[in-house]
Amino acid sequence: MPGASAATTPLIGTSLGSPRPSRVGLAGVATMAGSGLSNQTGAALGSLAFPVIGPVGVVAVRQYVAAAVLFAVGRPRLREFTRRQWWPVLLLAVVFGTMNLSLYTAIDRVGLGLAVTLEFLGPLSIALAATRRRVDVCCALIAAAGVVTLMRPRPSADYLGMGLGLLAAACWASYILLNRTVGDRVPGAQGSAAAAGVSALMFLPVGIVVAVRHPPTLAAAGCAVAAGVLSSAVPYLADLFTLRRVPAPAFGLFMSVNPVLAAVVGWIGLGQRLGWAEWAGIGAIVAANALSILTSRD
Repeated sequence: MPGASAATTPLIGTSLGSPRPSRVGLAGVATMAGSGLSNQTGAALGSLAFPVIGPVGVVAVRQYVAAAVLFAVGRPRLREFTRRQWWPVLLLAVVFGTMNLSLYTAIDRVGLGLAVTLEFLGPLSIALAATRRRVDVCCALIAAAGVVTLMRPRPSADYLGMGLGLLAAACWASYILLNRTVGDRVPGAQGSAAAAGVSALMFLPVGIVVAVRHPPTLAAAGCAVAAGVLSSAVPYLADLFTLRRVPAPAFGLFMSVNPVLAAVVGWIGLGQRLGWAEWAGIGAIVAANALSILTSRD
């Protein structure tokens, strides 16, 4: 439930206890499309609260919502956790919070489409690093060309914002790897729920400070809560449904559309227009992921 993309859902590395799906049905496609649109729409709504409570305030609220949802679903038995189980959970909590904070700050500086595209390099890098096929080398080169296009020197370039997007990508990659460890050591979704709870506790004093120094308006609070629901609760519950009914390659392939969805939502909802070079860079990164998945033998 990383960032603005589902990407990287807390379900990675956990067992859903159902047989592996073999085909994509209409319900699965509709759920994936709805999840992606919900995710990016939530991020767009959250950005509307930036002028009042800033990205930090929005992320704090999102962490609270994520913790509430995951605790309700995962029902972690915290007293039964061992030290061996706690350390990856705590690391996951830190990465989870850092990922969302860096992504939302990047959205504030460079826009929704570019920020989500840069963040998407995290799971793409994990996927490409896991194989040694020649086609994946080509995919890596295509993705690199996309990054160069997006981060090319120009007077209006915000390199801090793009750097934060890359930090979100690194956090997303770490999130995936840590989730696998947590999934191996903690049954079900208990580990992800515990990590979300710890992350929410970390942001509790931050949220209090933001509320005192920048009292939220009703509209800003509503946008922040909507971001938490649409970008955390809805995608998580949608993934619970989708991953039982859609093959993993198809799920990963559809996830690659998220940067395009983010750019479209940013354009229509926030007026964040992109030039042809930005669209080309986004297209290259999406194409690299799609090509890698479509040529996979798994």
